[in-house]
Amino acid sequence: MRNELNELVTFAMVARERSFTRAAVKLGVSQSALSHTIRGLEQRLELQLLARTTKSVAPTAAGAALLEDLAPALEQIARALDRARSIRHRPAGRLRIAMSRSAAVMVLLPRLTAFAEAYPDIVLDVVTTTGPVDLVAGEFDAGIQLGEYIQKDMIAVRVTPQLRLAVVGSPRYFASRSIPQKPKDLNEHRCITLRLPGGPYRWEFERGRQSVRMGVNGPLIVDDTHLVIQAALDGVGLGLAYEEQVAGYVAKRQLVRVLEDWTPPTPGFFMYYPSRQHQPAALSALVNVLRLSQQ
Repeated sequence: MRNELNELVTFAMVARERSFTRAAVKLGVSQSALSHTIRGLEQRLELQLLARTTKSVAPTAAGAALLEDLAPALEQIARALDRARSIRHRPAGRLRIAMSRSAAVMVLLPRLTAFAEAYPDIVLDVVTTTGPVDLVAGEFDAGIQLGEYIQKDMIAVRVTPQLRLAVVGSPRYFASRSIPQKPKDLNEHRCITLRLPGGPYRWEFERGRQSVRMGVNGPLIVDDTHLVIQAALDGVGLGLAYEEQVAGYVAKRQLVRVLEDWTPPTPGFFMYYPSRQHQPAALSALVNVLRLSQQ
């Protein structure tokens, strides 16, 4: 099929130009290669498509009829190729992006209005997930994920500074309970567990050279940190969320932060995608808007 299309394009160019010389220049091939291609097409069709002399070239009746039938299809192919090329150079089209709800709220939403106004021809198709995603298998253009979960063969662009986790509980919860002073004290508390695809998240703590990774227990298991925060506000138990997510509640004394000296910074969120080669303009635009240097 590919060879046939090449032959037909070659024939159309020679027939329109009425010159092997001009057609060869436009197609970027030699005149002998053009002559060989046309002879092969004529032999397969068992028709003479071009009448040629030493001074001129013109389509025969059969060649003129074929050219007339080919013209609409070739024009449609040319338009399709132009549209495909425009995706590389003009920020437009649909981008399918995978991210957690936390990443959507913390990274994307604060910049979404400005992005939509700057690039009205781009549609962001956002799918929220609760864990690492195989972009290629899921047919995603890119994702936003915590740095420690991104595969090493991905291109990664930082979109947040380092983040810290915070253990919080409501004043109502602590009204009848002691404040935990060290991670093992959590064994005496009700904790809200975050469920990830690989199982319940084990809370991680570090202070100096000491590091602790522990499972927690409590009356609730959810798959979204926003549900963790709401349950903590309601006094269900202690929750673990990003510092940025709970800072406002802590400032208003709706939540009490504990074990602060045991929560070191984490790498933060990165936007990641498979390759820089032939990157669509729409993806480049989103990367440039979200990268940390733009904040």
